[in-house]
Amino acid sequence: MLFGRKKRRLLRLLLVEDEPLVAFDAEHFLSDEGFEIVATVDSVGEAIGHIIAPGTIDLVLVDLGLADGNGADVAHAARAEGIPVLIVTGRNLDEVEPICHGCLSKPYPQRDLLAAIVAIEAVIEGKTPRRLPATMRLFQPAA
Repeated sequence: MLFGRKKRRLLRLLLVEDEPLVAFDAEHFLSDEGFEIVATVDSVGEAIGHIIAPGTIDLVLVDLGLADGNGADVAHAARAEGIPVLIVTGRNLDEVEPICHGCLSKPYPQRDLLAAIVAIEAVIEGKTPRRLPATMRLFQPAA
């Protein structure tokens, strides 16, 4: 297929968000864009359970402010399992740089969420992202 869609490397996503409307919108938008949402959870414990469970998660999207703790704990668990992390938050980013591939600041338009995932995918593939949302920062996570 000449103009077919490029096969995604980051297909199976874990969404960690405690704001129901944000979680609902992200889940439905990303599903419509062809991603497989492994789970949408709102707590650190649930998220870590999915991260350490058998199965494949290609990318974790996590908010820092969760009802039962800090999303940075989820990011640390994902990184320990070799799973890339995109922080999606409105909070201070000082603590997250060494544990994630990038951060998308809230609020954001849905197209920026998709562009952020595409940018993380490009970095993982060793390429320079074509487009970086204005509210996104890329990081080189510690190994």
